[in-house]
Amino acid sequence: MSRFSWPARVYWEDTDGGGVVYYANYLRFLERARTEWLRALGFSQTELAKEPGILFVVASLSIDYRRPARLDDALIITCDAEQEGAASIRFTQTIRRGDDVLVEANVLVACLDARTFRPTRLPRAIVEALRDSTAREGAPLT
Repeated sequence: MSRFSWPARVYWEDTDGGGVVYYANYLRFLERARTEWLRALGFSQTELAKEPGILFVVASLSIDYRRPARLDDALIITCDAEQEGAASIRFTQTIRRGDDVLVEANVLVACLDARTFRPTRLPRAIVEALRDSTAREGAPLT
C-alpha cells in the first residue's frame, strides 16, 4: 500500500468553545484527504459523476480518537488505500500532529452508479491507478 499525505490546519470553525476540534469534524479532515488522494491519482469526483457516472460513498467507518487537535494545529492526514471487492476501496487513515497520532480510522468506500445509487464496479482506470500507486509502496503520491 502506498501512503498519501495531505496537510491541513485547524481553524476556529473546526473547534468547540474550548478550542478543541469537535469530534465530528475529524470526519471532514478524513473526507478531504480521500478526495485529495483521488485528485492526486488524476481523478475529479465531479468528472467521475458525469463520466463514467459514479459516486463514492462511505459504507462503513470505525474511528479511534487518541488525542485532541486544537485551534491552529498543523495536521497531516494520511490515506492508505486498497481495493476491497469489485465495488469498494478500504482506507486506513490517520490524523497526526507531528509524531502524535490523534485519530485512526478505517473507512470502507463504495462505488455507486450516479443514476441508480446501486453498487457498481470500480472503473478500470481507478483500479489501475490504485494498483500502480500500491506498486510504489512507501512512495507518497504528493
